Amino acid sequence: MLIVPESEIAGLITPEAAYRAVEATFAATARGDAYNFPVVREALGEGRQYGFKSGLDRTGNLLGVKAGGYFPGNAAKGIINHQSTVYLFDPDTGIPTAMVGGGLLTALRTAAASAISIDRLARKDAKVLGMVGAGHQAGFQLRAAAKVRAFERVIAWNLHPDMLPKLGAVAAELGLPFEAVALERMVEADVIVTITSSPAASLLDRHVRSGTHLACMGTDTKGKQEVEPALLARARVFTDEVAQSVSIGEAQHAVAAGLLREAEITPIGAVIAGLAPGRRSDEEITLFDGTGVGLQDLAVAAEAVRQAVARGVAVSVTI
Repeated sequence: MLIVPESEIAGLITPEAAYRAVEATFAATARGDAYNFPVVREALGEGRQYGFKSGLDRTGNLLGVKAGGYFPGNAAKGIINHQSTVYLFDPDTGIPTAMVGGGLLTALRTAAASAISIDRLARKDAKVLGMVGAGHQAGFQLRAAAKVRAFERVIAWNLHPDMLPKLGAVAAELGLPFEAVALERMVEADVIVTITSSPAASLLDRHVRSGTHLACMGTDTKGKQEVEPALLARARVFTDEVAQSVSIGEAQHAVAAGLLREAEITPIGAVIAGLAPGRRSDEEITLFDGTGVGLQDLAVAAEAVRQAVARGVAVSVTI
């Protein structure tokens, strides 16, 4: 079995490589060549979440599981709140083939999914990027979004405003003007990325104008809610995995309230594979509910293993 430690990931996986890997597995899922297994997730108390995401991709020859979760007390200890490890297995024999550090991979694959949704669904002339949330993942989201649209400025809101300067530094690095704003000013944005762990909606229907694309990428679990259900009723809704969207994702509240039907949610992979239309007009609101599926993790982990072997940094162990 090969081990690719967390310390090596930054030198192995680029945002572009993550984008390609995630896009390919989304398309494979839409074609019926890949599927995710049911998610196992447990609340450990004090805001901690732990669980397992897994799946099989026959096209990519991938079988595996990501184990990990969200530990909000980690920041005070000098470590990131999201902790995870990806385990890969031979699909034919079940023999374990690799153990891969999943922290940075999770950030990269989440940002890649958001960028794919923006690239496929946002208006081509989108100029203003709105960010709701300024935690660890927000910088990855901002960088990925800037690769697929020529944004001219960034506006941002966070529950704790003191965290916004760090996100502003990322915008400056990209050469984009940055402004901290009230949520009401999100109506100025052409694309809005929400990346929070909120249990109650922050972004409301009135905060979003026609023609906007939203990528809702925050922590997904039973009860989570980043945007008002009425907004999903007003939008065309896309997702990475419909079953997760209606159970632990942003669609759970809208579906429960009868504002959205499960059958109205389109897998983003169907758009990628040419099996379903994306944006249909400049006035349409599109919303991508990024729940984070196991196949994303397996795809980027497999690419990390390939690069690690090629560069001689994978550690081989016998088990």
